[in-house]
Amino acid sequence: MQKIKHIACTFIMVSLLVSCGEYQKVLNKGTVQEQYKMAVKLYEAKDFGKALRLFEKITPSYKNKPQMERIQFMVAQSNFNQKNYSYAGYYFDRFTKNYPKSSKKEEASFLSALSYYNAAPRYSLDQTDTYKALDAFQSFINEYPDSDRLAEANKYYKALRYKLEKKDFEIAKNYYKTADFDSRNYKAAMVAFDNLLSDYLGTEFKEEALYYKFKAAHDYALKSTARRKPKRLEEAVKVYEKLKRNFPESKFLEDSNKMLEEIQKQQKQLLKS
Repeated sequence: MQKIKHIACTFIMVSLLVSCGEYQKVLNKGTVQEQYKMAVKLYEAKDFGKALRLFEKITPSYKNKPQMERIQFMVAQSNFNQKNYSYAGYYFDRFTKNYPKSSKKEEASFLSALSYYNAAPRYSLDQTDTYKALDAFQSFINEYPDSDRLAEANKYYKALRYKLEKKDFEIAKNYYKTADFDSRNYKAAMVAFDNLLSDYLGTEFKEEALYYKFKAAHDYALKSTARRKPKRLEEAVKVYEKLKRNFPESKFLEDSNKMLEEIQKQQKQLLKS
């Protein structure tokens, strides 16, 4: 049994060496046709890294030829399978533009969006690929309203929107958290929360955004000079009223009511003075 295993291992190693040698020979000295044939063979065998090296070599030779449609799709798919998602998104998008009548256009359109989705980082980092993915999914949804992939596209689109909402919410919240060191950040926080609520109607962060906007307005008013305090107290009350109107059972209402009492005390004191 041990001898049989040894023979099998030796056979596999020899096969790999022969295969690797054949690949290097075709890669370096093969004709364009041989390179194309091997690239397709490697692609079908799911050896996408080696296939890409060959596709890169032969692409100039197949420009404007019928095979180019297949090559472009395989290049995009190979990058996707290699997790080169930004490149895959770009190449799938190019495919849809270069071959608008292709039977694979719908698939390429979806995979372009999915590639950018996979390339998109967590919410706190640069969101360039997130915006590309949003645009790509929106285009797909608009162009293929009856697609079998529509539900999946909508799911990814919603997840991307949430990520952007989360980023904007955390930026606004950070303004509030740093306002103790720079009082101008109270105003910046309120503006940022307003932008979030207007940019993302129906956002899941609406209740919390209104609460933190009220906190910012409350603190801003109480720390204001006597001349500016009356107007800012009134503005804070309006934010409170909006929070209560939109979320009458808000989990933040108890704390908000306490802040409102502080505001009302300040207003009474101002009337007496």
